[in-house]
Amino acid sequence: MTTTPDPMKPNMAETTGPHVQIVETEDAVERRSKEAYFTASQGQLIWARFKKQRAAMIAASVLLFLVLSGIFAPFLSPYNPTIAGKNDEYTNGAPQIPMFCDVNGCSIRPFVHAVERERSMATNFRWVTKINEDERQYIHFFVEGWEYKLFGFIPMDTHLFGAPDGFVHVFGTDDAGKDIFSRTFHAIWTSLQVGTIGVLIAFVLALVIGGVSGYYGGWIDSVLQMITDAVRTVPAIPLFMAVAAFMPPELSAEERFFYISLILGLIGWPTLARRVRTHLLTERNQEYVLAAQLCGASSGHVIRRHLLPSFTSYIIVDLVISFPYMVLSETALSFIGLGLKDPVNSLGVMLQNVTSADVLLNYQWYFIPVIFFIALVMAFVFVGDGLRDAADPYSDNNK
Repeated sequence: MTTTPDPMKPNMAETTGPHVQIVETEDAVERRSKEAYFTASQGQLIWARFKKQRAAMIAASVLLFLVLSGIFAPFLSPYNPTIAGKNDEYTNGAPQIPMFCDVNGCSIRPFVHAVERERSMATNFRWVTKINEDERQYIHFFVEGWEYKLFGFIPMDTHLFGAPDGFVHVFGTDDAGKDIFSRTFHAIWTSLQVGTIGVLIAFVLALVIGGVSGYYGGWIDSVLQMITDAVRTVPAIPLFMAVAAFMPPELSAEERFFYISLILGLIGWPTLARRVRTHLLTERNQEYVLAAQLCGASSGHVIRRHLLPSFTSYIIVDLVISFPYMVLSETALSFIGLGLKDPVNSLGVMLQNVTSADVLLNYQWYFIPVIFFIALVMAFVFVGDGLRDAADPYSDNNK
């Protein structure tokens, strides 16, 4: 006797053994996905939307690589990026590309050819580099070199690669003989540090000023908004020029680094402060805020424990979006000579070297740090745009 399966019952695979395989219906899967959606936190929802954006995920991977390369810059750098690590025998040297094979055969270990330099009449007695293909300089990994402190406190002298029998400059050298590869990764880390300090200063000011303005309203809001508008209308370049005129020339590199970060933070808070104020103006009359006030909570407690956590994800998105502008500001300042200077390695300092026609015609490898600068800024922009779209439940990408 045969029985007709009930279409209303879940479809289950029949087995004769002790194990029974249960196959969920489409309704059960859909119901479970809806439950996961409605029980997910705000951060989980943003991450789920962010993962769907391919450009943002690629940019996040690039950004992660650049940040890690900046953090581990001393380990990745075969030479000291300052004047102490210069190579007098290879000034303005072209990049040396590691290879495994040449006219003399192949090798398991990568190598570069030795170089010989001489002045040539054809180039107005400039130094001309000739490659000696008969002499190999083998590249070793995890070699000992100049001493440094990883993360600022771990003393080490191990580097990712190096050429014990000669030298290897993957990105070439500058006019002082300093390794551009080492300088580039240290410059990325310096620019990220300046941007981080500037963003943190702007973040604290924006939370305090925007929170007080949006929560209290009235004349306090009017006064704080006038201050915010006044800061927003101050032109950046004339302000930087005025500050640079009063900055003593004998300042150390660390002091100049601190002042530049402070200035960037003091002028970068108005936009985020306005967004904090707008959110608090709409949220301060909600029932959970009134309940906290009736329980005797102070104004600072309400702002700190109830209002600000309600849009933490959006604040993080704004911070990521403001990061590239901080990096651009530091680079612009250093580029025009108002920011960091040698011996500090920053992207702006390195971009100063590409302004001459001589570099454009003869030393094109000076533009390699420009590629990293563009990649860093674009990665921040794409990640910020992706987070902004992911944090907005009404954006077109989430429909």
